[in-house]
Amino acid sequence: MRQYLAATVLASVVLASASPALAATDPLQKKVDQMTRSGVAGALLSVREPDGTVRTWTSGTAERGTGRPMVGADARFRIASNTKIVVAAAVMRLVAEGRVDLGAPVETYAPGLLDGRPITVRQLLTHTSGLPEYLDLVDPKGPLDDRTFLRLALDADPVGPGWSYANTNYLVAGMLIEKVTGQGFRSYTRQTVLRSLGDTYWPGKTETGIRGEHAHTYGVDPFNPASQGKKVVDTTQQPGYLFGASGGLISTPDDLNRFWQSLSPSTIKAMTARTVPAEDPPQGRQGLGIVQYPLSCGPVYMHGGGLPGVRSLSGRDRAGRAVTLYVTGVPRDEQALFSVFEAAMCR
Repeated sequence: MRQYLAATVLASVVLASASPALAATDPLQKKVDQMTRSGVAGALLSVREPDGTVRTWTSGTAERGTGRPMVGADARFRIASNTKIVVAAAVMRLVAEGRVDLGAPVETYAPGLLDGRPITVRQLLTHTSGLPEYLDLVDPKGPLDDRTFLRLALDADPVGPGWSYANTNYLVAGMLIEKVTGQGFRSYTRQTVLRSLGDTYWPGKTETGIRGEHAHTYGVDPFNPASQGKKVVDTTQQPGYLFGASGGLISTPDDLNRFWQSLSPSTIKAMTARTVPAEDPPQGRQGLGIVQYPLSCGPVYMHGGGLPGVRSLSGRDRAGRAVTLYVTGVPRDEQALFSVFEAAMCR
């Protein structure tokens, strides 16, 4: 099901290090620079063409107060909810093997997990299960583990009908993978859909940092007393393990782009065969982990991610061009991210 593209030659052009004259006239560089002028510390845009050619544009700093330039496409960052496309791809692998039926209730594979609710696997992956957002219910001073998070959601009133984005759906999807395969979702995804992505990893239980080269992130952290609910602080240190199947992966822009290109046309077709209208992003249609989104140059397949101090968009078009964009800070205008993403995808 999964075939990773192998490029015999990797051409990398980093426009941020090009001559000042070239950078000044490049429209994508101008757009990336606009992001950092608007207040974020750093911005990175990386495009990988179907033939393996990579171009990367950066702006700003990797760490405020140091003058250190923004990192490149091979440096790591928290991809947040972009994790969901990886988990969805893992579930689709089980579907292709005949081990999971999208139309079957989750409790077919995990009896009692959802208190007997007839929620299907498809409803999990399309955010149409009615499960509420567990993050809104968590007490940071209470137990912090997946079972507790799910219990909070099950004890709350359901939402819907229709699409309602909730990390709870992918919390359950991770548990489903464990029940079907007999191993945790971290191990299963490492051995399958992440096997060829050497710079992507799940953080361990005690890890709060990011391994290797990375940029610092800056935002309002509701669980950090220094933020006091509104002050921007350095949010680089995070309990990434707790974000789990809904948002715990750490990767690089280049790895993410390679992952998108690894999705075969038949896989993408299966994941977008029965989409539902989504409110975020507006005009998007939610598939199985993938959002189909209309751009001026045609539809693209994408997902977004956000944690305190980092925002990202990542996806590909039908031809195989893959784009990943992330900023380290709080954008004044979230739509500006889509503007840069569209410019890169449609150029």
